[in-house]
Amino acid sequence: MKDRFSLPEGMIYLDGNSLGPLPVGVTERIGSMLQNEWGAHLIKGWNLDNWMGQPASVGNTIARLIGAGQGTVTMGDTLSVKVYQALSAALKMRPDRRVILSDSGNFPSDLYMAEGLIRQLDRDYELRLVAPEEVATSMADDVAVAMITQVDYRTGRLHDMAGVTKAAHDAGAVMLWDLAHTAGAVPMDLTGCGAEFAVGCTYKYLNGGPGAPAFIYARPDIVVGIEPALAGWLGHDAPFAFEQTYRPAGDIERMRVGTPPVIQMTALEEALKVWEEVDMADLRTASIRLCDLFIAEVEARCPALTLASPRNGAERGSQVSFAFEHGYAAMQALIARDVIGDFRAPNIMRFGFTPLYIDEDDVRGAVNILADILDNRLWDRPEYHQKSRVT
Repeated sequence: MKDRFSLPEGMIYLDGNSLGPLPVGVTERIGSMLQNEWGAHLIKGWNLDNWMGQPASVGNTIARLIGAGQGTVTMGDTLSVKVYQALSAALKMRPDRRVILSDSGNFPSDLYMAEGLIRQLDRDYELRLVAPEEVATSMADDVAVAMITQVDYRTGRLHDMAGVTKAAHDAGAVMLWDLAHTAGAVPMDLTGCGAEFAVGCTYKYLNGGPGAPAFIYARPDIVVGIEPALAGWLGHDAPFAFEQTYRPAGDIERMRVGTPPVIQMTALEEALKVWEEVDMADLRTASIRLCDLFIAEVEARCPALTLASPRNGAERGSQVSFAFEHGYAAMQALIARDVIGDFRAPNIMRFGFTPLYIDEDDVRGAVNILADILDNRLWDRPEYHQKSRVT
């Protein structure tokens, strides 16, 4: 499906786990929206073009990809906002408990949001961090919420969603999953595992573009009991009744906050059309095959690098990470040769594999260039050691 994406000629793009490429058709769809919807309809577009309904319709498309039911996912805001919403609601569901359990491989933003919420609530809550492999066995009877990112953003280690969720529920805790690094990459069954909440972004494997809106899932049976900490206008049961007090919607709409970003939502809506032709199980099989090939090729030709990801594909997301003392400089040298990955401190070279536009020739081509850079110490040029703001 490589021809469904606008990729620069000659580039091997191994960073779709950070920002997906531009899908073919998005540029034209945005142009049409600007001219024929906003330009021609102006404010009438909220009704005529269903701008107000986009969070629900796009949410239903994503629900299919994460194993959730229709009407259980809504869109809008950023992932950090959605983490805050879900975490605050989850804590209210266990008022007699004071521990938020997470792991040391969780993405820092999730931990920052938890820390900020704890300070704001000022009720002796504790953010308890354990090693990723200790999450399931650390579910104690004081844990209110387990807040776990399914894939470790550095190493690619994949949590067992069903197993961790069961451990949380056996301990009486609420389960909150961050799917930022798995939505569109790994098959999952949110309905089957019974997790209460899930959140995720759409600019990685879902290719929604920089700043694309986040999503939030809530298990249908708990929705009417959720007390939104961010009581936004569009989460009201009847926004255009303009009531002076908040009355939350009776479904997942109560997790909406502010005005949806219509231009970005339209780009995402168009980008998601590619998934109508994709079977997630087939995608996962292809992803593991590409990652395994990359690991084998790098270990055979680049002995200076040390595998930082699980070797077993079933325990890994759709990325491979290698540790290297000069990882930042080596990655800059790769990028200069149009092999695009990224770097995560302190020493991780990270590569994402999306079978929609990456094939075995890309894998071998990338390793050829990587080996040349390492064998000839091309990474040691001064320009590759200058740190940029985004790594």
